[in-house]
Amino acid sequence: MRYSYNTKGVCAMEIQFDLNGNVVRNIKFYGGCDGNLKAISKLCDGMTVDEIERKLRGNTCGRKPTSCADQLARAVREAYQKQ
Repeated sequence: MRYSYNTKGVCAMEIQFDLNGNVVRNIKFYGGCDGNLKAISKLCDGMTVDEIERKLRGNTCGRKPTSCADQLARAVREAYQKQ
């Protein structure tokens, strides 16, 4: 199923991804640092919600208390819990 998450406190405005059980695929960030976010999307494609959360949750960007990677971890966990 395709999910959309409106980010909070980062440059990217939205994250979309497919969630099949606990496996995340086809991640797309809208806004933000294009090259870095394309790389995160490729690296995380096929990972489970737990793997993404373990690796990315709590990552910060500069002085912000969150980051696009942290927002992805939050997004996939939220989507998984709503299934």
